[in-house]
Amino acid sequence: MQNYPNPFNPNTVIGFRIRSSSFTSLKIFDITGKEVSALINENLQPGSYEVDFNGSNIAGGVYFYRLITEDFSETKKMILIK
Repeated sequence: MQNYPNPFNPNTVIGFRIRSSSFTSLKIFDITGKEVSALINENLQPGSYEVDFNGSNIAGGVYFYRLITEDFSETKKMILIK
């Protein structure tokens, strides 16, 4: 799902669903592809999840978050306004 609110300052929520038990990674990247934060890096059970992200320690701009499971991968854009 798309994060909300978007644009945000400095907090946003990233929601997602896992269909089957899987190793899950949720990471934030800057526009150059550099990893800014690793929010999740563990096995998760099926269900819906929400993760809070606080961008107060990074510069304003465009960022991407990438969710990866064993059978799914998606990248979405978010904008931090300062």
